[in-house]
Amino acid sequence: MILIGLTGGIGAGKSTVSEMLSAKGAAIVDADQIARDLQAPGSPVLDRMAERFGNHIIRDDGSLDRPAVAAIVFNDADALNDLNGIVHPAMQGEIQRQIDVHRETDRVVVLDFPLLAENPRHGLRATVVVDIDPEIAVSRLVEQRGMNEADARARISSQISRDERRAITTHVIDNGGDLEALRRQVDEVWAEIVALGD
Repeated sequence: MILIGLTGGIGAGKSTVSEMLSAKGAAIVDADQIARDLQAPGSPVLDRMAERFGNHIIRDDGSLDRPAVAAIVFNDADALNDLNGIVHPAMQGEIQRQIDVHRETDRVVVLDFPLLAENPRHGLRATVVVDIDPEIAVSRLVEQRGMNEADARARISSQISRDERRAITTHVIDNGGDLEALRRQVDEVWAEIVALGD
């Protein structure tokens, strides 16, 4: 198994790169998806979140109201720490379980984790960051996700800096261009990652 990390700030295009790597045969361990699964209606994690933040974070259908949680934690460091204390232990356990499935194979396993720089992980053979100018990220968040500009800027500023993220990486993919430029860079990085198994 060749275990690599994939990270990038909001709006950088990390999900697109993850899809491209999956198409090449990589096994994707998606931390965001794992978090969503762990916060499914009726789950122990969701119950603990409601105990801490109030039942108003749960919609009538039993699902998590993510914007309601975001409104609480993005402006309150203690609340964010509490949220992380509830979600992260369960998440780390499930991430490890999904990685271990491939332990005795020769597959490339991609840990797709937005907070990889904030939560460094041992055992990675390479770390790829999808990088983008923050102004382009804001434009894409507004145009493609329908966020308002102030919210997009607040989300970006709440994350670590580009320099901090780039400092932990072995490969940088610049997503400031078009899809074809992105695909070429992914091809180059993939070739280098596969070579790690030689």
